[in-house]
Amino acid sequence: MALTDQAQALLDMVYRVGAPRFHELTVAQARHSFEKLQFVFGGDPEAVASTLEVPMARPDGSVLLGRLYRPREAGPAQGLPLLIYFHGGGWCVGSVQSHDTLCRQLANRAGCAVLSVDYRLAPEHPFPAAVEDALFAVEWARANADQLTVDRDRFGLGGDSAGGTLSLVTALMLRDRGTAALRFLCLIYPCTEIESSRPSREAFASGYFLDRESLAWFFERYLPGGEADDWRASPMKAKSLAGLPPMLVVTAECDPLSDDCIAFVDRVRSEGVTVEHLGVQGMVHGFVTLGKWFPEAHEVVDLISMQIRQRLRPGVDAV
Repeated sequence: MALTDQAQALLDMVYRVGAPRFHELTVAQARHSFEKLQFVFGGDPEAVASTLEVPMARPDGSVLLGRLYRPREAGPAQGLPLLIYFHGGGWCVGSVQSHDTLCRQLANRAGCAVLSVDYRLAPEHPFPAAVEDALFAVEWARANADQLTVDRDRFGLGGDSAGGTLSLVTALMLRDRGTAALRFLCLIYPCTEIESSRPSREAFASGYFLDRESLAWFFERYLPGGEADDWRASPMKAKSLAGLPPMLVVTAECDPLSDDCIAFVDRVRSEGVTVEHLGVQGMVHGFVTLGKWFPEAHEVVDLISMQIRQRLRPGVDAV
């Protein structure tokens, strides 16, 4: 359980300068700090064929915003497979903009359209607002596939951290509704269980970027009513995980959530789901969006993109 030299250098820098951790900040400060981190270490955004700000009107008249990316290789009239992406940030921070570089990479390398969803954040909009937005975004995109110039029969979901959890929970809700069949799930170090006593929670509780206190800070704001046992917050609490689409689960070795993810992989596999686990040695939670600092981030994005391209290609059955 050794950090890579780059990971150790980043942590040394963060803790040496005494940068405040999330639980020591106001919500506004935490959001600014997260955006700054992504801007400094996320890398330069790639050119894509086009981006489009997408307003998704809800029945109550409010609007959920998203950003649609089309890859460089795509013609303007070409119907593309679609990956709907939910950004990370503990359901409290992060945005479409913070994950702009990653979504551009995924679009170009996977050869698909990517719809990044600007779901509502806690504490202004606590659980289950983000869950409701995620489900609505998928159903809206499917109903408006022609408008988006995407193939409604070739949809996948993806996300990192809290966004990975939203992808998984949304897939479970769609399974239960029997609608909007999905081809693939890409879950990057998701939080599968709010309360956990597995060893990694303690082993990486301090000094590994996502500290124990910061986890609590996120959970308390997202779940002010104490809904940790609700399967929509802790998908490992779902009665069944069977019937989910094929999935890729990415974990970071030095992440307090890693053992929970591995337990999830074992369970879905035992319930008949096709799952591939990609464990990245020496990495900390959040590394995938920090490609300017971590070369491993580019390698993982390439592997993820290859899986997306394969799973969303024509002729692959949906689940």
